[in-house]
Amino acid sequence: MKPTRVTLDQWRALQAVVDCGGYAQAAERLHRSQSSVSHAVARLQQQLGVRLLRVEGRKARLTEVGHVLLQQARQLLDDARRLESQARQLEQGWEVALRLVVDTAFPTALLMQVLQRFMPLSRGTRVQLEEMVLSGVDEALQAGMADIAIGSQAPQGFLGDPLLQVKFIAVAHPAHPLHGLGRPLSMADLRRETQVVARDSGTAHRRDAGWLGAEQRWTVSSLETALSAVCHGLGFAWLPDHLIAPALADGRLKPLPLREGQHYFASLCLIVACPDRPGPAARELLRILRETAAEWPAAS
Repeated sequence: MKPTRVTLDQWRALQAVVDCGGYAQAAERLHRSQSSVSHAVARLQQQLGVRLLRVEGRKARLTEVGHVLLQQARQLLDDARRLESQARQLEQGWEVALRLVVDTAFPTALLMQVLQRFMPLSRGTRVQLEEMVLSGVDEALQAGMADIAIGSQAPQGFLGDPLLQVKFIAVAHPAHPLHGLGRPLSMADLRRETQVVARDSGTAHRRDAGWLGAEQRWTVSSLETALSAVCHGLGFAWLPDHLIAPALADGRLKPLPLREGQHYFASLCLIVACPDRPGPAARELLRILRETAAEWPAAS
């Protein structure tokens, strides 16, 4: 690989001359002698083979070529500063990446609030987000593929703290035959109809949470797909209230008039893979998760 002919220091000198309006002012800002700044810029122009500055009176102004190149050089200098800052943060123990595994029942809007609050404090730590259904969260933890997880239960060998309760409501399209019965419904009524359920993304110990043993069951890959199926009249389902709120409001869905079990609450817990030694980024994300979940409207 051919080495570069110019240095970041030379670009930094040029930037200072332009921003400060002259060599003397740039030297003062950079805490260097005026001659060293002048030499750096002159050497830069010589090595590039183009004229970057022209002097007008006591001020140095960019040529057209200089304007284009300095604009890109500013980005290069910003990248270099971020790289140096990240190196210092990693030396202090900030994680390069955090693996966050979340049950799909966790409200997406709440998750986005958490990540928005974490981003400006992350110091460059990347978040690798995986969304799972039921035991998929357990398997990610057990396989060492998660640093922080939000799931319906803490698998064997892990501890979890309660984080949020999610309300699931039995719903169907207003034109569904169950609504046509015009009376309170029993479990027997439901078992004669098609139930839509989200497939457990785990493979070892799959759970059929919420399935009634109906004769007809349609299994889909996500709660969002289950919502779409029910809105199209393909069956009934228990779905999270935060997910179905728009469909209930505009009449695409209607709660089923069950005698009992029309809704239930699923508790989600916060699980840390290595609770004894979380890094600073993990501690920050955990704090934000707990605070944001406590403020969430559904939490009350």
